[in-house]
Amino acid sequence: MLQSNQFVASLTKLRIMKRKTSSQPASSTPPSSPHQSPHFPVKLNSIFDSKKPKNILKNSPAITTKASGEWVPLSIGKSELYLPLTFPTGQTFRWKETGPLQYTGVIGPHLVSLKQLENGDVGYHFHHTECEESARLALFDFLNLGISLSEIWEEFKVSDLRFCELASYLEGARVLRQDPLECLIQFLCSSNNNIGRITKMVNFLSSLGKYLGNVGGYDFHEFPEINRLAMVSETELREAGFGYRAKYIIGTVEALQSKPSGGLQWLAALRKLNLEEAVDALASLPGVGPKVAACIALFSLDQHHAIPVDTHVWQIATQYLIPELSGTRFTPKLCSRVADAFVCKYGKYAGWAQTLLFIAELPSQKAILPSRFCDAEKVKPAKSKERKKGAHNARSRNIVAVIGGTISYLSATVVSL
Repeated sequence: MLQSNQFVASLTKLRIMKRKTSSQPASSTPPSSPHQSPHFPVKLNSIFDSKKPKNILKNSPAITTKASGEWVPLSIGKSELYLPLTFPTGQTFRWKETGPLQYTGVIGPHLVSLKQLENGDVGYHFHHTECEESARLALFDFLNLGISLSEIWEEFKVSDLRFCELASYLEGARVLRQDPLECLIQFLCSSNNNIGRITKMVNFLSSLGKYLGNVGGYDFHEFPEINRLAMVSETELREAGFGYRAKYIIGTVEALQSKPSGGLQWLAALRKLNLEEAVDALASLPGVGPKVAACIALFSLDQHHAIPVDTHVWQIATQYLIPELSGTRFTPKLCSRVADAFVCKYGKYAGWAQTLLFIAELPSQKAILPSRFCDAEKVKPAKSKERKKGAHNARSRNIVAVIGGTISYLSATVVSL
């Protein structure tokens, strides 16, 4: 039985390992960078300058081994992780809903299901794994459980009354810590796209990896290695419906193969850089513009202060954070103002706060939230002409993510589903 203090040490070690049980070549710790102090366009909120959120795993009971077919509880509670507000919200496109409050996906070589239990806890079950201890460590790393969501949110509640009110309805919306390669490829597929098509593309690429099993009628595969992705031609991708994205995926895979340290090692090393450097490095890959780089930074590179901004967040920001811009047309040049406002308000984990505010604007959540939370949408000055002018232009409705500049990510069609 692995004790909690041993687990924390093992989890740290895992973060510098590469898929121990897979056939993928092992890699060493990412080289350190002389630029590890993030640079921000504004001074960070002091509430996170002096301390980090506690590691919720330190106080967790010892991890237990399950009997076949049973759910093993994570012992973290709904306030730390609520599956319906974490998986189907545009962070990842590889997890499937395989039952009531149950989601199944692949982490490295491990096929795992997660289920929200009746007591609010989350249980896990491994369908396929060669090493259960390695699988547990990979699961906790993927779920970002080294960070206490509830503690961060308590700080947010103190600084923002609106966040405080929303949090009681949307608790457990956690930011994942995905594998950088998987995240990169997924968001290359997301450019000017919708959830349905993104999922089909990601499923096609995933099918190139090792087959792990079928759960709930869905086939699951280990995500393919770079060398396997390199075997796919642009023609094959276009025939599979990738369109212009095909050449970008091919080009990015070739660029990763050319890295002296190897593509996986190069991507892992980006976690040691500050946000601007990480985004610039990612943008050197074919097809990776600022919008894709921002997603990868937030969802896989530990850049917790990345701020995805869409038109809904723009409305919220101008109503609650920067009212002096209320009525101003939403443009990329003004996005940095929104990013600055969020970072000033929420500090180093501003991206986690924005995630909740983003989820609150999804139609599926608006339907269950009290009407008072829809006030921001009712206030839409100077919008009617813009909508008519840009109704035919999908690009004008892109979601934009900003960190001291203009960065966009998922298209608005993703938000509308």
